[in-house]
Amino acid sequence: MSEYILDKQYFVNVIKDLIKLAEDRKEYFTELDSAIGDGDHGMNLSIGFREVEKNLDEWQKENINGFYKKVGTALLDKVGGSSGPLYGSFFMKFGLPVKTKGPDEGVTFDEFVEMMETGVKIIEKRGKSTTGEKTMLDTLRPAQDALRAAYEAGDSPKEAMAKAVEAGKEGLESTRNIVATKGRAMRLGERAIGHLDPGAASSAEMLEIFYKNMPDA
Repeated sequence: MSEYILDKQYFVNVIKDLIKLAEDRKEYFTELDSAIGDGDHGMNLSIGFREVEKNLDEWQKENINGFYKKVGTALLDKVGGSSGPLYGSFFMKFGLPVKTKGPDEGVTFDEFVEMMETGVKIIEKRGKSTTGEKTMLDTLRPAQDALRAAYEAGDSPKEAMAKAVEAGKEGLESTRNIVATKGRAMRLGERAIGHLDPGAASSAEMLEIFYKNMPDA
């Protein structure tokens, strides 16, 4: 199974697509956040990824870990609200399992699964949160668990990621019926029921980008 390689261009393409996503879905994420938060999730992501775009050509000369660390640092520096620290931390730690790779080396799918796990764990730690609290973890934790389970059960990498995306979507949908216990939405109590969490929504679309960029074999 380890012969399946995700090259560095794959990881660069993911960020390029996230830059586009942040612009294309800015109003949608803002609309979701306006219902239960500060209404700035879409704008914050847009600001952060515009900064990433400005430096993309230079940063992609780094190895995968260095590249994602710079992406994460930019989001931490430029993005307000909770999304900056959480997405920033995710990307800063994402490449740690492959930090010894050279600038032109790719990663095995086993390593990719570890990278995703590292990113999700830092969000859990940084946000002091878990599933069931109406946050991005309601998307990311089920997705990561599904990814690992499917791959260890013998699914191909892309099949495993497809199951991760599906689990993430189900997790996102579950946030409609959750009373928030974290962030600004917490103050709404039961009035937050019926609304999707904006961070869970943007995370679900991020997972889709990771999936769509994956080669079939």
